[in-house]
Amino acid sequence: MAPPAATTFSEALARSPLRLFQWMTVAVCMLVLVSDGIDMQLLGIVAPLVIADFGVDRGTFGIAMSAALVGFGLGAWGGGSLGDRIGRRYGLALAAVIFALATVGASQADGVWHLALWRIVGGLGFGAAYSNALAMASEWLPERLRPVTVSTLSVGTPLGGTVVGWLAPTLAATYGWRGTFVVFGIATLLLVIIILAALRDSPSFFLSKGKPEAAARVARRVLTEPVTLAPERHTSEADGAPSVGVLHRSNMRLNIGIGIAFAACALVAYGILNWSTTFLTSAGFTLEQAGFAVSVCGITSMFGSIGAGLLTRRFGSRRVMAVISATVFVLLVALAFTVEVLPATPTVAERALVVLLIGGAGAFFSAGIATMYVIMALGYPQSCRSAGIGFGIFMSRVGAIAASGLGGALLDFGAGSVVPFFTVLCVGAVLVSAAAFIVDRHVPPSRG
Repeated sequence: MAPPAATTFSEALARSPLRLFQWMTVAVCMLVLVSDGIDMQLLGIVAPLVIADFGVDRGTFGIAMSAALVGFGLGAWGGGSLGDRIGRRYGLALAAVIFALATVGASQADGVWHLALWRIVGGLGFGAAYSNALAMASEWLPERLRPVTVSTLSVGTPLGGTVVGWLAPTLAATYGWRGTFVVFGIATLLLVIIILAALRDSPSFFLSKGKPEAAARVARRVLTEPVTLAPERHTSEADGAPSVGVLHRSNMRLNIGIGIAFAACALVAYGILNWSTTFLTSAGFTLEQAGFAVSVCGITSMFGSIGAGLLTRRFGSRRVMAVISATVFVLLVALAFTVEVLPATPTVAERALVVLLIGGAGAFFSAGIATMYVIMALGYPQSCRSAGIGFGIFMSRVGAIAASGLGGALLDFGAGSVVPFFTVLCVGAVLVSAAAFIVDRHVPPSRG
């Protein structure tokens, strides 16, 4: 009898029912990203308290706000490349250790530059966690579920923002901003045990490393019948090369389109997430009311991200990104006008309108980010998937750093007006359309 034909793990998954291990893998990856979002956005929530403690202006404090994003970009690409070499499991565990300890360390900062140093270190862990978590989860699921799953996982950061938006003001009132950092940092350390105990690298990863025995062993966790596994082959590797790197010429348009669009979308996202509490408290909101607005933004971000996966599967990523770009622009214009004309003491209705617009913007910029993660998870070959996602995140940090570092300066430049700040964000909204028109490896619409 002839031996059974070899099949890729993705093909085998398409013929198999989903197992508990696959859902557990997705759940742990989501938990990592939620913790990542909590620690990442914590400083933005307590920023008014830290600014007052350090006695600096908002423009100077922008150095600390942007520092984590510098580390995030470096950690995403470097940590993704490391995950492609040693495995996503160990890459995730190392990332969790780094950003947990850095969050605790930041509680001891005695000035902007000291705080910025700890945030850079933490950012290395934030970025490495993101690129490895998305790559790992996508490789354990059949292709039909990857768009929705990856987009759903991308809500981890806004979900973390929602949690920290609810908890941080109360914790800060009780323990101060320093104690709040310690609480969240120690809680994150528990993740390391969970990661090592629950997660395993995928058969596709082991096959790409020439380890068929290890691939067969972990494949038995989800495949009921023994199969002969073959390495995954991506379209960008059709020239016969065993693997390609992120900067291979076949990835050029994907890199350029994602780089521009992700930078622009991150500019909008971090401009809103990091500076909303600051410009809203200046406009008459209390810290609790401003924190509530950010937490609502986190909730709508979750719905937007999940919806992006469903819409991408139905209509394809090109159409989705074009609509997102236009909608974010309109919402930002409306938000800028509303905040600009607020009286010194906004009414309940006026505050509700601001929250509604911030929530709407959060839903759509998160949908854009989620769709780009889907494009990267499916667009880059397995040989450089973590690094490819990391590259996209690295490029997005350009916009995120600009928003975090210059947002305070733009607000100060406006001398009470938010027009300069929102003008820059609106330019970013237009540039998000680059993902629709430059990327050449879009997720196609469903035929069903």
